[in-house]
Amino acid sequence: MSEASTVSSTDHANAQGGRLTQAERRERSEQELLEATMRVVSASGVAAATFDAIGREAGYSRGLVTQRFGSKDGLIRSLIEALHGWQRDALDAADVERMDGLSALCAFVELHCQSLDGREEDKAYYMLLAAAVADRLETRAAFADSHEVERVLIRGLIERGQAEGSIRKDADADATALMAGCALIGIRMQNMIDPGTEIAPIKDALIQSLRARLAPVNGGGKE
Repeated sequence: MSEASTVSSTDHANAQGGRLTQAERRERSEQELLEATMRVVSASGVAAATFDAIGREAGYSRGLVTQRFGSKDGLIRSLIEALHGWQRDALDAADVERMDGLSALCAFVELHCQSLDGREEDKAYYMLLAAAVADRLETRAAFADSHEVERVLIRGLIERGQAEGSIRKDADADATALMAGCALIGIRMQNMIDPGTEIAPIKDALIQSLRARLAPVNGGGKE
């Protein structure tokens, strides 16, 4: 089944009654393939996420999956990039940039934990991560890169707080960012292992721990 045969003329039409450009069609098909990947992984597991299955789920051919992403590693990297994009949108919507560094860090934790609602994109990400680690797959490198992006993002919030005075200046920004990131990964994995886990108390404890560790004493930047 070709790409052209799977997208109707109505789908090709844009809001002005025209037709999508080649770049727009490519972007749409990539988005649909990524969404199909998340559905397949979430419903049937990592092993089920073959290019054939993903193509069928999205209504495209296996060949288009290969054409768009090249390999499983390319597909996973594209999926991770999309997830980071959605995260940036969520942070923007919460006006995190307008907050002081410590408040922004706590808001980041809040947003991360609020999304533990069984969404396919989050579930698929951590299922793929677990498989990459357990089976020593080449895709581990993609997840390592992803977690580095998160570490840098969290470290930036801490350093911003240190610069403006909302976070004590003697705090180790890099170590604290890694600690917070690892805690959030642990919360995600616990939620997958036991969906009945009550997340709110864990989230509150993590935020309290970060505030106790990072907040200046008596308005100062150092104890």
